[in-house]
Amino acid sequence: MIFPKCILFAIMSQEIRVRFAPSPTGYLHVGGARTALFNWLFAKHHGGKFILRIEDTDRQRSTEAAIKAIFQGMEWLGMEWDEGPKIGGAYGPYFQTERLATYKEYIEKLLTTGKAYYCFCTPEELDQQRKEAAERKEAPRYNGKCRKLTDQEIETLLKSGKPYVIRFRLPQEGTTVIHDLVKGDVSFENELLDDFVIMKSDGFPTYNFAAVVDDSLMKITHVIRGEDHISNTPRQILLYEALGLPMPQFGHIPMILGTDRSRLSKRHGATSVIEYRDLGYLPEAMVNYLARLGWSHGDQEIFSREQLIELFSLDRVAKTGAIFDTEKLKWLNSLYIRQSLPERIYDLAMPFLEKAFETYNKLDKEKTGIEYIMKVIQILQDRLVLIADISYLAQYFFDDHIEYDPQAKEKYFTNPKAKEYLERIKAELEKLSGFTKPEIEAAFKGLAKEMGIKLGEIIHPTRLALTGRSESPGIYDVVEILGKEKVTARLQAALETM
Repeated sequence: MIFPKCILFAIMSQEIRVRFAPSPTGYLHVGGARTALFNWLFAKHHGGKFILRIEDTDRQRSTEAAIKAIFQGMEWLGMEWDEGPKIGGAYGPYFQTERLATYKEYIEKLLTTGKAYYCFCTPEELDQQRKEAAERKEAPRYNGKCRKLTDQEIETLLKSGKPYVIRFRLPQEGTTVIHDLVKGDVSFENELLDDFVIMKSDGFPTYNFAAVVDDSLMKITHVIRGEDHISNTPRQILLYEALGLPMPQFGHIPMILGTDRSRLSKRHGATSVIEYRDLGYLPEAMVNYLARLGWSHGDQEIFSREQLIELFSLDRVAKTGAIFDTEKLKWLNSLYIRQSLPERIYDLAMPFLEKAFETYNKLDKEKTGIEYIMKVIQILQDRLVLIADISYLAQYFFDDHIEYDPQAKEKYFTNPKAKEYLERIKAELEKLSGFTKPEIEAAFKGLAKEMGIKLGEIIHPTRLALTGRSESPGIYDVVEILGKEKVTARLQAALETM
């Protein structure tokens, strides 16, 4: 159906109410998080309400662990909900398993008006129908066998205790048109749809039916979801009409694709929001990146949360799939890390450091240890892509067992003059009283000038001796943080290998 202008105006004049309604059969994945974010931004932009509803009617696959993971993922991303689990609201309950009596009431309404019917077909019969359709090279669809049962036949079958489902009696002609807020008008011929199940044999409603009842009773004005749901929409529109319920507007956002343009999956990397948190991504980087997956505002790439709320609109949502580029996400994350306060990076980095090095547990309990770690974080912060990188980058600050990079060792320790350079800089550093960065820098530069050599000829073998690597933050910072005792010990150890 096409929405008349008067209905669209009436909907737009209401308070905007949108929902995110995940099924707790797994963790909150990237696609679900992006859908939740678009709904959240839409509600905040219009001063409306964002509702969280848990669609847990799949009793075999729904788990408490998945429910907790959904909460954790949304809370980590900062998408607080205005109504839903934990906080309640005027239109609850917000778990579908707690709304079964309501669904049965609406099922009865459809049965009474003849817009739904009992179906007693067995799984074996349905399988046979699908096989026959496949042989005819047709799409599998219910053949309507039980649609023609008389009241007496139904009563007899019910009394016999034969299992049944409830099917919706679809109109067999006409066209259903979705006026989609993203895709424009999308048409479906009713004759190509089949009489789908609205209540299963266990008494639980199916997705399409429960979603319509809940969205109506929760006064949802806009249903914003992935385009993989667009085939469900004509069925839902027909259910709204059959039940005489006010209809929301629909907007179907493009799918998230991997770099090979197939649907995003595990083979493209982590897909759970919690996985990204545990890898060391910052929530503001993830929110910024998810917002740009299928939505844009000119060429702007970096958005604060406030800017996203101010600028977000569905007319800027793309009609084609969005490519999930992990490298771009990493770049964005590194940018947000650099802009963060060192104190925050310290809090985020400590779990990774504690896991990597037992000594961190001890250091965290001593003021001098905290100051030491803060110094390390401050000089490494600009080099972090993920918070987890701190474990590798900071290793030589906490582990005195230095393994030299073979290529760097060949390059810098085999120089005939390298041993002399290390002996001389060791002697110069041992003379220092305060061991501050300015003193250290003066010692290096003074020695290079005295020996008539380039500064790098001293710095490169010294860096390798202290870190085991050819790259590090500024050598003067490294020397100062390590302290005289560790520096002289590591220089001596390096000299003994030459």
